[in-house]
Amino acid sequence: MADEQKLGKAKALVETLEQELLTRCKPIDQHKEYYRGEQPLKFASDEFRKYHGARYKDFADNWVQVVADSPVERLTVTGIKPYGADQADAESMRVWQANGLDADSQLGFLGSVISARSFALVWGDPDDDETPLVTFEDASSCIVAYEPGSRRKRRAALRRWQDGDKYMAVLYLPDEVWKFERPVQRRSKTDDMAEVDKLLDDWTPRDTGTEPNPQLNPMGVVPVVEMLNRPLLADDPISDVAGVIPMQDAVNLLWAQLFTASDYAAFPQRVVLGAERPMIPILNKQGEVIGEKPLDLEKLAADRIAFITGDSAQIAEWTAANLEAYTKVIEVAVGHIAAQTRTPQHYLIGKMANLSADALLAAETGLVKRVEEKQLWYGQGIRELFALVALAQGDDDKAKALRSGYMLWADAESRSQVQLADALLKLKQIGFPFEFLALRYGLTPAEVVDLLAMIEREHQLDPLGAAAALMSQRPEAEPPAPDNEAEEEAA
Repeated sequence: MADEQKLGKAKALVETLEQELLTRCKPIDQHKEYYRGEQPLKFASDEFRKYHGARYKDFADNWVQVVADSPVERLTVTGIKPYGADQADAESMRVWQANGLDADSQLGFLGSVISARSFALVWGDPDDDETPLVTFEDASSCIVAYEPGSRRKRRAALRRWQDGDKYMAVLYLPDEVWKFERPVQRRSKTDDMAEVDKLLDDWTPRDTGTEPNPQLNPMGVVPVVEMLNRPLLADDPISDVAGVIPMQDAVNLLWAQLFTASDYAAFPQRVVLGAERPMIPILNKQGEVIGEKPLDLEKLAADRIAFITGDSAQIAEWTAANLEAYTKVIEVAVGHIAAQTRTPQHYLIGKMANLSADALLAAETGLVKRVEEKQLWYGQGIRELFALVALAQGDDDKAKALRSGYMLWADAESRSQVQLADALLKLKQIGFPFEFLALRYGLTPAEVVDLLAMIEREHQLDPLGAAAALMSQRPEAEPPAPDNEAEEEAA
């Protein structure tokens, strides 16, 4: 009886979480379509859509992709330093690399930027006790339920996907994990058959063979972490794509109107006034005129022949349409996208003047701050990911230290090698240690360890040169302070 109650509660929880997940999927799917450039023509009049809509159905001047990609290309995890540790944790990065997260993390960050959230799942590998499995999951396949009043304590998580003609679901709880399946829902013709299909298509525990279902969760916490993009205190997080879509639709319409205008009015148009359309006679087999028909004007235009009849015939001309009026409005719209999303203008417009290095840095300040904000929010999820890895390895103390640790990211600012070297030299002159400077240069903690080992080997091969280099790095001794009393006596 107790087992049936647990099963009923688990099924009800799966159904509730699934409904919330399906509610989220509609805007997520729209944002993905816009990122791929699948953008329907909007804001057009009924007449324009009727005559020209099919012509531009596959066209999109896709700025959504640029806006979404620009921060992701600067989000690179280089390590994590546990609380109280002097160096980055090498084991955490080993698991990170073993799961291919140096590449897959970019997919997770991009998913958060587009869909407002993404997820990371950590679970033990039965084939390797020392290396847990870590995967990033899409926002359309995962959902997390939190404790009331908390945005971090997870009560349950659901992962749902389609496998052939079945839906699969895994319900993660702090103490156990349930696996369910059900057929893909069918479309019934009557209400009675719909009720029958609903009963037949209900979630049922999956047959896992010798593996128990449910199985115990040895980690003691829900092993799914949510990474939010631009979260709010009392509302859902915000996608970076959502605010670009209206202006993207406007840009696509302006291009469609420009192309249409260029097709009809890009060249001067000439019109003949005061003359009838030229006619040619129709002859029978005997050569007799039996009628007449209009001359093919398209053939005259192709042959560059003018055929004008009538004493009062005149030629008038319409000037070509000014297409720059469209391009100027498009540039304004793209400028609005740049300002609203803090994407540098030269990323969107593609025009580069002779700007100095300092001017380029200033132009990218908004993007750098945007990336640093994402490092802050995504970093919370990545820290919890590393803590779950430690729990999967059975190290509770390390998990606590990692939750309070410090994330290491590649520099979000893009600078030239000359600027970077000059800045590091100035930091060295005021006393910053070499290891800190190597990290600021962009080396990973593992590369810094290798570099220090190389330097140590060089010093062992040339001890005199090492001593001379050490003496040259020491600050010069300051001259002794003047003896004021001796100076007074001398005076």
